[in-house]
Amino acid sequence: MSDHRDMAALRVEGLGKRFTLHLHGGAQLPVVTGVSFSVAAGECVVLGGPSGAGKSSILKMIYGNYLAGEGSVIVRHEGRMVDIAQAEPHLVLEIRRRTMGYVSQFLRVIPRVPAIDIVAEPALAAGLDRDAARARARELLTRLNLPERLWQLPPATFSGGEQQRVNIARGFAGDHDILILDEPTASLDAANRQAVIGLIGARKARGAAFVGIFHDEEVRDQAADRIIDVTAFAPRAAA
Repeated sequence: MSDHRDMAALRVEGLGKRFTLHLHGGAQLPVVTGVSFSVAAGECVVLGGPSGAGKSSILKMIYGNYLAGEGSVIVRHEGRMVDIAQAEPHLVLEIRRRTMGYVSQFLRVIPRVPAIDIVAEPALAAGLDRDAARARARELLTRLNLPERLWQLPPATFSGGEQQRVNIARGFAGDHDILILDEPTASLDAANRQAVIGLIGARKARGAAFVGIFHDEEVRDQAADRIIDVTAFAPRAAA
């Protein structure tokens, strides 16, 4: 069996996080420690474990939304390996534009901007011209069954499921080599969950690496190449 480190698009080593509870005298609340795994190009690794085990915190550290307390997050970015945990903010932003995308459970609604332009924006950032970017947006919105009559409307008045389909389409519209998925299918019906699984499979075939959380067992089982039990990284109680 090949070592996933050999072709890793992403490598997490000794990652740990604790929160400071300022309202409780600065007490330290450890979340995870010693998180280590790698993700190869074309692989989907899913984080498993109960709510509160630290899965979302791990994703946020990988993406750089949370500062890692310890360890490293090594990303293959334009031919070199970069540690997100140590990188300057401008480089983290460049990695997000070019290399690593993030799809959360919720769309951050942008007032007055049509859905198709929200989806097309990452494709423009990846270097596509306006026509090609909008064509990619139309393809994704069609695959995710969002009615064409909604494409020119701002998503602020959409249902939760419609907003999430815009959110997912936006996440897949760029040319990211790594995609972080934080419960992207939580508000979707069965048909659209299958559409997302199809999008993941197509991008894996093109060499994209995924790290995700899926509480829906059917989606998790179909999407995952490996499932990592996050409870293995729970901080040990003090003796």
